[in-house]
This record gives sequence, structure tokens and C-alpha cells, in this order.
Amino acid sequence: LNRKRNMSLIKDTTTWASDEHKMFADSTRKLFEAEMAPNVDKWAEQGIVDRAFWKTVGQQGVMGGAIAEDYGGSGGDIAFDAIAIYEQGRVGDTGWGYGIQTIVIHYINAYGSEEQKSKWLPRLISGDSVAAIAMTEPGTGSDLQNVQTYAEKDGNHYKINGSKIFITNGHTADLIVVVAKTDRGAGAKGVSLIVLETEEAEGFRRGRNLKKLGMKGSDTAELFFENVRVPTANLLGPEEGQGFYQLMKQLPWERLMIGITALGFIDFAIAETVKYVQDRKAFGNRIMDFQNTRFKLAECKTKAELLRTFVNDGITRLEAGQLDAATASMAKWWGSQTQNEVMHECLQLHGGYGFMMEFPIARLYADSRVQMIYGGTNEIMKELIARSMDV
Repeated sequence: LNRKRNMSLIKDTTTWASDEHKMFADSTRKLFEAEMAPNVDKWAEQGIVDRAFWKTVGQQGVMGGAIAEDYGGSGGDIAFDAIAIYEQGRVGDTGWGYGIQTIVIHYINAYGSEEQKSKWLPRLISGDSVAAIAMTEPGTGSDLQNVQTYAEKDGNHYKINGSKIFITNGHTADLIVVVAKTDRGAGAKGVSLIVLETEEAEGFRRGRNLKKLGMKGSDTAELFFENVRVPTANLLGPEEGQGFYQLMKQLPWERLMIGITALGFIDFAIAETVKYVQDRKAFGNRIMDFQNTRFKLAECKTKAELLRTFVNDGITRLEAGQLDAATASMAKWWGSQTQNEVMHECLQLHGGYGFMMEFPIARLYADSRVQMIYGGTNEIMKELIARSMDV
């Protein structure tokens, strides 16, 4: 435990961290070590995180750190969300879908009306409601301007038709932000965000809980919409056709968050691997005493510190409203790529035991792979970075 506490998102040189941030980091880590870490394997086996956990973290004030107190938040800044995301990775969990929850919270906070914010934010922050965002479709991944799900006006309601796939929190979500075309002939300008409250929503159906390579504790579903009626008052923003712009505006946080998650995972993997190589012996020596082991760990630690500096700079920029799309793309690409490189080396240092699911590194290895895919593939991240250079 002492070894694990030596690693943190916050360092002495971190410019954005206040005493409140440090206190929050400490209390969140203690909560996650007590309530999250012991349940990681159970959640992976059952394919879903217990709803009671959502309420536990809600009661402890973990969610909504950047949201005004009037809506149930703490009135702080987005760095509180960054800390929670890091600490989740730091105990080796990918099941709890707070990454999606915080994205939806910020969508509603940024684009929702006063009535929408008052209605939905307190429920999401308390953990009484779980959120999802329905972007990806069977034939449309990162190309969001070409989604086929559509919403037609029918009096004071929309009728939504279509399907979504790979939706995190899909089976538990009470509130789903649906990316849909309100004008099917307008391309990106025809995309809107509409909030669906799933309880008693006729025509809405959840498919199976998808079997995945990793992140098995996170419920991931197919969603189907057949003439689902949603009040027009549930449109996010003052008018239709703003959805693509809203999505792009929020992507820097989503992509930086993936880099932060990567750092939490890396810190956890390094700590677990150091413990293993200090205890395990071969040819009469600790694995830690072999030069190859020490060099590989030195490389992993250096990569971790480079990423830590980069994501801290990203948080500073985000707080100042200066995190541009290219830099956020770098954080996503570099973070997830580095995460997978470190997992590879750490698993190798575990030898045959690294291939056994009883050891956390095996699960982390599988869980890490999707980080290079969601939030926009790493290939798209490189294209976005290159565009910023081609001026």
C-alpha cells in the first residue's frame, strides 16, 4: 500500500493542484481502495458494476466536482474529475463507467437549459441515475456526421429510429444522450443531441451485454430505437443541428481523460510489477536483480513521468480554456500507446504468471487495448495532429 501511494496524478510541481484537490485525491483513493478495488474481479465476472456503488460514490461527493452547488455539484473545476478518473485507473478498475458519466454531465452543464440542468444533473451527481452517450452505430464509428439514427418531429415530440452499438453503461443507463439526425440531408449540420429517459420509453430496447476482450466489468450494449417518442424539450441546445459542434467542443476533455486513465493504469501496473519481481526468484536471484528487469522498469517509469507531465499540462490548459483539439489528440494517442507498451513489458516481466487471469496484469493487458480505439482511433488522432501542422 505504501508503495502504491508513492504514485499520484498530483506532483509537487503540479500548478493546478490546490489543497482541496490534494484532499480530494486522498479521500477518493481511500474510498476506491475500500469500495472499488475489492470488487473489480466480481464486476468483471458479472459484467456490470453494482448500482449500489454508484450511490456510494455519489454520497461521498466524488462526482460532479466541476458543477455548481445549485445542481448538486461541488462548485470546483474539472481537475476534480481528472483526479477521480486517475484514481480509478490507479486501483486497476475499468468497470465503473464514470468516464461516460462525466462526459454526459458536462454536455448537460454546457448545453442544457436551466430546467434540464436542474432536472438531470443532481440525479447524475448523486448516482441515482447512470448516463450513457449513444454515438457509435453498426456502420458508423468515428464518422459521426454520417450517423443513420434519425429523429423526426411529431407534434411536441421526436420519434427516434435507428440503432447503436458498443454503448458503455448501455444496460444500466437511465439517461442516454442520443446522437441523431434531425435533418438527414444536411450532413454534419443535421446532427442533434437528444436526451432519452429510458424508464417506460416505448420502442426503446437494449440488446445483449456484449462480450469483450477486456473491460469486462463495464456493461456495453446494443441499443435499438423503434419510433421512440421523446419530448422536443429534451433537445440539448437552443436549436436543432448543433450536435456535431457540441460533440467536437467536448472531445478535448474526452481525449485528455483517456490519457489520464492511461496514466492511472500505468502507475498501477508498474507498482504490481515491482512487487512481483522483488518477490519472485530465478536462478537463485530476485527477478528484480537482473539488469534486463531493471532497464525495462526504468523505461516504463520514464514513460510514466513523461505522460504525467503532459497530462498535467493538459489539465492546466483545459482549466484555462486553451486545450486545443491537436494537443488533446496527442494526449489520447500518446497516453494509450504508452499504456499498451507498458502493459506489454510488465506482463513479460511476470513470465508465465502474467498470462494467468489471477494476476491483475493479465486483465490490465486486455483492458488496455481498447484505449487505442475509442474516443477516436489513434490513426484519426494522428491525422488531426497532422492537420494542425499543415497550415
